Amino acid sequence: MHVKRTDPEHVGEEIHELIERLYPICRSITGNGVRETLSILQQYIALEVHEVPTGTEVFDWVVPKEWNIRDAYIKDGKGRRIVDFHNSNLHVVSYSVPVHERMGLSRLKAHLFSLPEHPDWIPYKTSYYDETWGFCLSHNQLLALEEGEYEVCIDSELSDGSLTYGEYFLPGKRTDEVLIYSHICHPSLCNDNLSGVVIATYLAAWLRDQPRRYSYRFVFAPGTIGSITWLCRNEERLEYIRHGLVLALLGDSGKFTYKQSRSGNEEIDRILAHTLRHSGCDYSVEAFSPYGYDERQFCSPGINLPVGRLTRTPEGRYPEYHTSGDNLDFVRVGSLAESFSVCRDAIMAIESNACYLSNNPKCEPHLGRRGLYRKRGGDSDFAGMEMALLWVLNLSDGNHSLLDIAERSGMPLWEIASAVDELLLVGLLRACEGA
Repeated sequence: MHVKRTDPEHVGEEIHELIERLYPICRSITGNGVRETLSILQQYIALEVHEVPTGTEVFDWVVPKEWNIRDAYIKDGKGRRIVDFHNSNLHVVSYSVPVHERMGLSRLKAHLFSLPEHPDWIPYKTSYYDETWGFCLSHNQLLALEEGEYEVCIDSELSDGSLTYGEYFLPGKRTDEVLIYSHICHPSLCNDNLSGVVIATYLAAWLRDQPRRYSYRFVFAPGTIGSITWLCRNEERLEYIRHGLVLALLGDSGKFTYKQSRSGNEEIDRILAHTLRHSGCDYSVEAFSPYGYDERQFCSPGINLPVGRLTRTPEGRYPEYHTSGDNLDFVRVGSLAESFSVCRDAIMAIESNACYLSNNPKCEPHLGRRGLYRKRGGDSDFAGMEMALLWVLNLSDGNHSLLDIAERSGMPLWEIASAVDELLLVGLLRACEGA
């Protein structure tokens, strides 16, 4: 049975609306911002939320202290807030320790960060594992600062708490799993990575109502320390993961970029390349490298899962990356809808890719008397279906998957899968054991 290729109405608008709802929340690798975000996602899918205590050893790492922030500002000599956390949560370096002091401009500048090349944007900076503090501001704001005394306040707290992540499991007919991962640790940045988080959520909600051959596990966790923590806590389950995909940066207007798994020749690599090839979208495929997002944890040598990564423009290759320019206007409704469709089609390809056996392998079976051959004469589209039928019958010997047949024929896998459905109906084909 194959998943239907129907397009949900207005999916791009719906995804953008959820991004807009999540955008104001101040997220980091721990803290209440992550919890608030997961709580909103629970209104769409039945996420199970996990808390891992500070100090927990996870492979070579340790779960850090939890960070929360209530307020932050820089006031000038007249008591005016010239930098205000409540105007943009990017103004504070994430994980800044608390501070409330008065200081001169020269001392203050040592804790200020800006982008001279983009003077109106606020940069995004972190200090996760270095107990310090800082503010980010536009370069124009920085240039406008005058000599004098400033009041500096960061009302934050670093304390023993926990790391929070969400997990949603959809059982299928098989115990073999597909892992979909998205990092959830960034503050008000839309493309990186609310786009990945929300598209993963919509994929899970769509897949919940579909027939499933595989089981699916969706994980929403902080970058790096989150995936490391999840892997350490779930090491005994990893043998069930047959395919995996990290989703990020899916809302900009750039072309798709698929980053291969560590081996570069896993089924997920072939499926994503095939899906993109037949999507009608501009795309590129890049070899694995041990730098990037959480795919590098899933593809570390002691884990070595078949996990790739799908983005549009990769990290660091567009000016708005990790700046306030990555806002609600930067992520496009059309791009979000297109990204959702590509991800959905890739999942359908995973679901459809199985091996079959012809029940009539000696010469070509008589398709006409079964109503499968030229029953719509002159229909050029059906001529393509006839070719799909013939390819499936010829290569359904138990040794070729539908992806093999699609690649060999040059036809989209979903057309091959439709031909399989036709042949199953008339008894010319049977699924291999375990398919």
